[in-house]
Amino acid sequence: MPRSRFSASLASPKVDLVIDMGNPLLNQTVDAFLKIGTVAVTKTAVEETYHIVKKGSVSSHNFENSLKKMCKEGAYWGTVAGVYAGMEYGAERIRGTRDWGVYSQQCGGRDLGLKVDR
Repeated sequence: MPRSRFSASLASPKVDLVIDMGNPLLNQTVDAFLKIGTVAVTKTAVEETYHIVKKGSVSSHNFENSLKKMCKEGAYWGTVAGVYAGMEYGAERIRGTRDWGVYSQQCGGRDLGLKVDR
């Protein structure tokens, strides 16, 4: 009896940018700021593009407003991520151990996001 199988994998491209600031705390903070800020800018760009296409009017005013919103969102979420990464690094240094599980980090990030979002 013939069998058929379908197999696929999807791997996103991984880009690592390393900036050495001379201090591990600053390295962690800047890395988090850049990564999450980039995600926020991309998300906002897609949303703004959708709204412009939906309205059907493309103008320099719409473009300028979209660019301002992208910069604001990127800076906002990048700052939140940088503060969280810096606090996490500081807590690890104070405790002298790095035994936080993935679940604890996810809960901490969720809670920080909820507090900032309100």
